[in-house]
Order: sequence, then C-alpha cells, then structure tokens
Amino acid sequence: MINVILTDDHQIIRDGISALLEMEETINVVGEASNGNELIALLATTPVDVVLLDINMPEKDGFETTVYLRTYHPDVKIIILTMLNNISYVHRLMAAGALGFILKSAGSEELCGAIKLVAKGLRFVCADIAMLLLDKAQAKELFPSAEQKGDDKEYKDLSKREIEVLSLIAEGYTNAEIANKLFTSKRTIETHRQNILDKTQSRNTANLIKYALKNGIIT
Repeated sequence: MINVILTDDHQIIRDGISALLEMEETINVVGEASNGNELIALLATTPVDVVLLDINMPEKDGFETTVYLRTYHPDVKIIILTMLNNISYVHRLMAAGALGFILKSAGSEELCGAIKLVAKGLRFVCADIAMLLLDKAQAKELFPSAEQKGDDKEYKDLSKREIEVLSLIAEGYTNAEIANKLFTSKRTIETHRQNILDKTQSRNTANLIKYALKNGIIT
C-alpha cells in the first residue's frame, strides 16, 4: 500500500483527487494539507510514501516545501501536481528534489501510474510536459538562442517570485488577477512588474513576453 498526502490550497481540488485515488486499491490517502507548513506538521505524526504538492500556495509554496522535504524528510517522495505547464518550473523543482511533475489536467490512470513509479524512486513527467520538453529541445537544436551562444545574460537575476509573476504576465493575466493567484496585493505585483522590467531591460509587456519565451520561462 502506498500512503499519500495531498497538499493543495483548494479543498475542491483535494476532494477530487482523493475521490480518484480511492478507486485504486494500492494507494491510500492518509492526510491532506492546504500549504507547506500544514504538510510539515502532518509529517510529524503521519507516515507517508508520496506527497502530491501544488506550486502556488500561501505561507509555504511548492518550491520552499520541496527544498525543506529533501533536507528534513529525504525518504518522502515528491510529485508536483499543478496547473502550470512551465518548463522552467519542471527543471527547478526536479533539481530541488521532486521526482514527478504532472498537470492537474491528467487522467486518473496517469496520476496513479505516476504515484506508483515515484514510490519506487523513479522519475515521472506527464505526457503533456514530456511533449513540451521535446519541443523545446528540438527548437534549441534548430534555432540556438543567444544564451546558448554565450551572448546573453541568464535570467538568474530574477527572484523566484519575479519568475512566477513574469510567467503569469506572459500568460495574459492582469496585475489584479496575478495578485489573487499569488495571494498578495495588486501594489506588490505592480512593484514586481516594475522590477522585472528594470532587470530585463524591457520597455513593455510585449518585450517581457519575448524575454520569457527566449529564456524558456514560458513555451
């Protein structure tokens, strides 16, 4: 039996995933958490094999929680379950210690398969993400970027939050919508937006989108 904890700040998402997993005899949902801090508290009393972890959550998000788990609970396997099909997130979270990355649009069969593989210590990315990775690899071979040629500055100067904001800007969200998604104020997002413009030396949103595409922040 594979013991699983669901970590997502939306109750309806947790309810839906739990209902799907109940149909699989070898998977047992032993707990739920709405953010990283609740998950960490739950781990103190609840043995678990696999954690399903959202990225954008209040208090302690998926990035911070992944790093914490790798440090203090190295035996717990992590699957990122998110709506964000962002290749840079895949690379960063896998590098931080997550073994799986799957979109919330995935079916129950793919989700259960991911849990079983990751529980064995194997890596897993869902089909949609695998195709994006393949497309990006092929595009780099055909059209090397300035960064690959050594002529451009990497986006390492952007903070984790700024990369999240830039990704959402490039997807067409307004400042107010981004603030709502990231549980912060509109003014804070406006400040992030200006900092991103300054750091990337972009004049407007169109330049930001071009920058995000060029650096693989979005696809």
